[in-house]
Amino acid sequence: MEEQTKPQVRVVDIQFRPGQKVYFFDPGNLALSQGDHVIIDTARGAEFGICASGIHAITEKEVVAPLRRVLRKTTPQDERIVAENRAKEKRAEQACMQKIQTHGLDMQLVSAECAFDGSKILFYFTADERVDFRELVKDLASVFHTRIELRQIGVRDKAKMVGGLGICGRPFCCASFLDDFQPVSIKMAKSQNLSLNPTKISGTCGRLMCCLKYEQDTYEALIRTSPKPESFVDTPDGRGTVMEADILRQRVKVRMEKDPDTVNTYENEDVAVLRNGKAKKNDAPIPADLAPISGGSGPRKKKEASQEDAMVLEPIRFRYSTESVVDEAPKAAEAPQAGEQKAGEKAEEPKPPRQRRQDRPRRPRPPREDQEKPAGNPAEKREYRDNRPPRQRRQDRPKEEPNANGGPQQANGGPQQANRPPRRRNNYRGYRKPNKPQE
Repeated sequence: MEEQTKPQVRVVDIQFRPGQKVYFFDPGNLALSQGDHVIIDTARGAEFGICASGIHAITEKEVVAPLRRVLRKTTPQDERIVAENRAKEKRAEQACMQKIQTHGLDMQLVSAECAFDGSKILFYFTADERVDFRELVKDLASVFHTRIELRQIGVRDKAKMVGGLGICGRPFCCASFLDDFQPVSIKMAKSQNLSLNPTKISGTCGRLMCCLKYEQDTYEALIRTSPKPESFVDTPDGRGTVMEADILRQRVKVRMEKDPDTVNTYENEDVAVLRNGKAKKNDAPIPADLAPISGGSGPRKKKEASQEDAMVLEPIRFRYSTESVVDEAPKAAEAPQAGEQKAGEKAEEPKPPRQRRQDRPRRPRPPREDQEKPAGNPAEKREYRDNRPPRQRRQDRPKEEPNANGGPQQANGGPQQANRPPRRRNNYRGYRKPNKPQE
């Protein structure tokens, strides 16, 4: 089944200024080519733009909604308005720089942009900290009588607007062909074996050079196929440790184990990595007979299990004696016959079944030294318990009379202890709660 073609959209690439970011616009029915000047519809109104390329088709996923239209090609009147706006921008830059010095603001003006219809002037500046430019905006608005907007940008955006030459002698990549800034990290410089000196890997803007991103994908692919430094490898001349790895040439320098003073260079294809990277404390030692290259016999193979080492299956034995025990003889292929026993081996005797706990005879416990043996017959104890007098109910007991001190008096005439609480028998097994008397 043929794959369904994805829907495509006709667009044209537009730049507001040479070297700036490219945006997609709908060309409509216009025939546009690279370098044409057009008037486009934007969120802030009609603007002047330059065609960076001709009309082409892209997928709908690449389009950032909403896709705005190209209104028309520029006319001589539009070209005259654009020239006037460029002259107005230069005057605005000079006036703004004078006002910044007057107010004593710690900021650097980068450029000024005037809208196509003259409704707004936008100033770009850089600053290390936040700047209070409210008074500056009031002064500029009184001079130009239009809307004033100030926008703070970074040093990379400044380099893109101003332009210049890099340390390579070519124009800035951001000002010539880069549409957007790619993220760059110090990890890229480490993987490419570059100097970590900030002055050598930084551009004119003071940030890491954008060109570090160009070859990063190639370096990552080559690093996967190269052994790490301090790796233990096997070479045609013996074992050794990798001292240096040339990622681009796919070569390694190996210090031989037998002769530490000897350092040889080998291709990555001619070495076998036994341990990738520096050894750790808990790493297992490398076998001495594992020599895939220098040994010539290939990697060590595991010995095949012989029939003598095969495990003999024993009959399954259950936990309880009531369940039957499987005493079936194993199959001929799994276990040897009785007549095929080896010399010097004794025949295994079948183990008797285990008895239940209740069927086992009880062992007499020896009497404890600190405990005296009960005297008499247990039948006599049972007879004594049956002859005990019944307990009296609480309501049938004689009432206690108060003594001379005002406290209660026991039946035998002795005073009751003052601090002794009454005894509760609710938890006693033989106690029954008395019934309430009926009224």
